[in-house]
Amino acid sequence: MQVQKVVLNSRPGNDGAPVPDNFRLEVTTLAPDLKDGEVLLRTLYLSVDPYMRCRMNEDTGVDYVTPWQLSECVDGGGVGVVESSLCSACSEGDVVTSFNWPWQTKAVMKGSALQKVDPKIVDGRLSYFLGAVGITGLTALLGVREKGHVTKGANQTMVVSGAAGACGSVAGQIGRLDGCVRVVGICGSDEKCKALVDDLGFTAAINYRGEDVPKRLEECCPDGIDVYFDNVGGAISDAVITQMNVDSHVVLCGQISQYNKDVPYPPPLSDGVKETLRRNNITRERFTVLNYMNKAEAALCELGQLVQSGQINVLETVVNGIENMGEAFCSMMTGGNIGKQIIKISE
Repeated sequence: MQVQKVVLNSRPGNDGAPVPDNFRLEVTTLAPDLKDGEVLLRTLYLSVDPYMRCRMNEDTGVDYVTPWQLSECVDGGGVGVVESSLCSACSEGDVVTSFNWPWQTKAVMKGSALQKVDPKIVDGRLSYFLGAVGITGLTALLGVREKGHVTKGANQTMVVSGAAGACGSVAGQIGRLDGCVRVVGICGSDEKCKALVDDLGFTAAINYRGEDVPKRLEECCPDGIDVYFDNVGGAISDAVITQMNVDSHVVLCGQISQYNKDVPYPPPLSDGVKETLRRNNITRERFTVLNYMNKAEAALCELGQLVQSGQINVLETVVNGIENMGEAFCSMMTGGNIGKQIIKISE
């Protein structure tokens, strides 16, 4: 059986921005006979995410993510359907997902590496299992709950950077539902700002490419900032932290503005920002969702209910075809997506 796959063609190098040519489309052959415990899968949707930039390096810089190898098939979040099975836990027609799905049109995997999901939870919108009702949604919900310390009735203001991305767009809605009286998003276009306010219920949004971020933060957050969900790092985060209240909290989720730089993770802060954190007793604790997987089942159930009820709205940017994986990844890294970046592989 011949299938298409995407391999890592080259690395961007230190301080290099990824380009589509870092990936290469190949044709490979799958053996027709399954071994005990294996399943044959048809890929429906694949995900591209900011953390993958670290996997393009020889050293990811973190102990919980392994690097992709040159000329080897790339992998990440995926959802698909079982076409045949020699695994007792998987039956033909089951919809399944995995964090380590190979970028292939079809694949053979161990059934034990897959999680069976119920399409009814997402009203048949299976790509949501890679976003709002998947690891991205978990990161948003548990990040806010574990590190944000949102309290109903406390008149809190939350700021979210990378707010129109997959994680930030959900995190802001969780903050609003959990009790923040203001949720302000920072993103990179007027179109994204409009989506955050009109579609997702953010109080306000700031276009960092066209507006004075510190000035707009003062206008949008007259009582200061109590919770900062940080997806980007760099100058934007420095501006937010400068306006945070005493005893406030930074949820250190991602630092996409720094991922192309050869710096440790999380990147070092300036002495001035460090002093602001110390003086105002601001917590800034790195959040890794994999440390909270004991809470994943209940959290995914809650996310499914919130999406079904319309309390969380989901934004997606969908690209068709495995041949466009590299383009979609690079677009996501430069903010070309609104909401979750998804690649549709088959019907």
